[in-house]
Order: sequence, then C-alpha cells, then structure tokens
Amino acid sequence: MSSLILRTACRFVFPLLVLFSVFLLVRGHNEPGGGFAGGLVASAAFALVVIAYGPAAARKSLRVRPSTLIGTGLLTAAGSGMPALFRGEPFMTGQWRTLELPASGPVALGSPLLFDVGVYLVVFGVVLNIVLSFAEED
Repeated sequence: MSSLILRTACRFVFPLLVLFSVFLLVRGHNEPGGGFAGGLVASAAFALVVIAYGPAAARKSLRVRPSTLIGTGLLTAAGSGMPALFRGEPFMTGQWRTLELPASGPVALGSPLLFDVGVYLVVFGVVLNIVLSFAEED
C-alpha cells in the first residue's frame, strides 16, 4: 500500500510514537507503562513505516537488525541484576542512586530502569522481527 496520505501522516506520527515510547519507558517504574508498553509503541511506529514505505525502508531507518536488539536487550536485562550481586544481595534486587541535576534537582536512578530498557529492546526487536517477516513474505 503506497498512499500519499499515509506516507505524509507517517512522517509526522513516527517521531511522536518513538518519543511516546521513550516516555512510557522512563515513566513506567511506578506508573503504567514500562519497557513492555514502550517497546510495543516503538514497534508500532516502525510497523507504520513498513506499511507506508515497505520493509526495506523500515530496515534502512532502523539501522540495526532486530535480532541485535533482542540480544542486546537480553544482555541488558540480565546485566541489571549484577549490581546487587556485587553488593552481596540477591540477584535482581533494585539498586538505587540519586543524581543531582542542577535544573531539576535530585533524580533517582536504579537498576530497575536498566531492566526496563532491556525489556524495551527485547519487545521492540521481537515484534519488529515478526512484522518485517510478514511484510517481506508478500
């Protein structure tokens, strides 16, 4: 399907969807969202590119293979449990640090965010791999 309206809408909606997926990822610790929801929204953004421009254009704009995203996400999620082991605590125990930012004040950063980033990458890679596989069969 190659429609001028769809391609034009894709140019405006795609960056908003990617930005919203990052918002869901960062906000998702204590609120609805997180890595899974953010990864699905990011996948939807690239699925829109697949529909509007084709799978080759989507692969070109992604710049990495979906399997690379999956592997990186798995390593990131598994690695997020390691700081707890180094401190003698059970695997995947949340470790938190406070970062002082001059503009916004203290910001709490923790290993659960790293785990969510891993989940985000795995979901994004798996769904995108499925979407591209279906699109390239046609």
